[in-house]
Amino acid sequence: MTIPDTDRFVVFTGGPGSGKTTLLAALAAAGFRTMPEGGRAIIRDQQEIDGPALPSRDPLAFAEQMLGWELRSWREAAAGAGPVLFDRGVPDVLGYLKLCGIAAPAHMERAARRYRYHRRVFIAPPWEAIYAHDAERVQSFVQAQATHAALAEVYAGLGYELVPLPLAGIEERVRFVTGRLG
Repeated sequence: MTIPDTDRFVVFTGGPGSGKTTLLAALAAAGFRTMPEGGRAIIRDQQEIDGPALPSRDPLAFAEQMLGWELRSWREAAAGAGPVLFDRGVPDVLGYLKLCGIAAPAHMERAARRYRYHRRVFIAPPWEAIYAHDAERVQSFVQAQATHAALAEVYAGLGYELVPLPLAGIEERVRFVTGRLG
């Protein structure tokens, strides 16, 4: 497989409830091409079919589903042109497993090294003022903080430079990101 210019693939990561998806929706409305995160969709699908690949039932099966989602998103982005903004990336799967205390299988480690993104990754810090539970987000704020720490460690360990998003309103976050994207 020929690896495309992945400098045009920009990842947004962070713990749950930190405003990533809202920010990406605003950036999509501003004309940026985006790739959605898979976790919520996987949870909804698995709940609908009473499937085993739920974080509460089989974290490793859930991680496999997330990996498949992220690889599909990466390949879809590679088939097009121009910048693409990702709501999470392949390394998020490793961060999830780290949080769960599960050693990442070798194929997941290989995927994180092979399917690369821009060296700068935007990370949304935990933000208690906007954190809320819903049908798919059942983690506590403390768990959201732990998720952030695990993701930061994984991305840094893979050689990515983390760019923290400001704890600010959506318009200011959009300005912050677009100013750094150029």
